[in-house]
Amino acid sequence: QVQLVESGGGLVQAGDTLRLSCAASGRAFGSLSMGWFRQAPGKDSEFVAAITRGGVNTYYADSVKGRFTISRDNRKNTVYLQMNSLKPEDTAVYYCAAGGSLIPPRSRAGYDYWGQGAQVTVSS
Repeated sequence: QVQLVESGGGLVQAGDTLRLSCAASGRAFGSLSMGWFRQAPGKDSEFVAAITRGGVNTYYADSVKGRFTISRDNRKNTVYLQMNSLKPEDTAVYYCAAGGSLIPPRSRAGYDYWGQGAQVTVSS
């Protein structure tokens, strides 16, 4: 089993920056594709970004492309989500996820392990 622990959320103003971190336990991190999802109040879970196991390829939702950057440090067993130019509509609980697919899925069903979630609130 893999345990994922997220950190870095908070309350910010529109235009501000946050970086979320997701630390993984175990020694299997380098074999896992990683993704970020978010869920706003009253809405379904939404794909945000994903990265392949070696960090060569990244994928983004249209709503965050150009503003958010996913990266990973396999030596630290950590995946990051750099969030720039935050908007009020980015307000959500952000979850990191891990799965075994070579190409990270955009659906929650494609991931096997999940973090506890980090609250991001962006005020206007």
